[in-house]
Amino acid sequence: MYADERQFEVERIVLAQGRAAVVDLAKSFNVTTETIRRDLAQLEERGTIRRVHGGAVMLSKSSRAEKSIAQRVDINARAKAAIADRAMKLLPPTFRGAVALDAGTTTALLADRIARWTPESPEQSLVVITHSIAVAAAVAVNPHVEVQLLGGRLRGVTGAAVGASTLAQLARIRPDVAFIGANGVHADFGLSTPDDDEAAVKTALTRGSRRAVALVDASKLGEEALVRFAQLDDLDTLITDEHPADDLRTALETAEVEVLVA
Repeated sequence: MYADERQFEVERIVLAQGRAAVVDLAKSFNVTTETIRRDLAQLEERGTIRRVHGGAVMLSKSSRAEKSIAQRVDINARAKAAIADRAMKLLPPTFRGAVALDAGTTTALLADRIARWTPESPEQSLVVITHSIAVAAAVAVNPHVEVQLLGGRLRGVTGAAVGASTLAQLARIRPDVAFIGANGVHADFGLSTPDDDEAAVKTALTRGSRRAVALVDASKLGEEALVRFAQLDDLDTLITDEHPADDLRTALETAEVEVLVA
């Protein structure tokens, strides 16, 4: 196989799988790892892939890659719906207290379900704290829900308030449960997101709640975004749609994180 043909196939594999390891590619094409590294270097120069430690990833896996809420709504929609359904089991009709909802597509689906939440007794209510306009609007239709919308500088890409004033408000509260989204959950790097301001809010939600629950679909397991906002042991529960790979599963067990598979 000529170099151009091999590089075409390497690019196809990376784009199809999202990532590929140098060792695996070398075995597949029966060439040395040095040859594959040269192929990856040339593909990166052409702007088709991005090299990372041990292999390559597609460009959309960049640590700064961030789609808007509208662009993400239909991505892994079935998995996110299952995760939201599983998360809702943590809020039975007998639940009393306050919950914090992060911005994101999966938390938005949870908000849709909270909009239909019915308490055990008529006088009972649920407090929902959020910095997301979409989440606040969704849950506000429920007469049994009291909404506390946090203010701050609005990030258009997520429709969420961020910044010093948002963090100051979060510092004064301690919700019973916080439901948090993430762009990556990695065995070594922990939970991460592309934007520093969003990361600061997620850190405050994670560490400021009595129980921190991450809602993360399987496509983000093993991934890293630019900014870490929590270590695995900052987390109490991870709700996802597939069992994590062995390295992440072991790290979660060591951190004593409860993993719920929807």
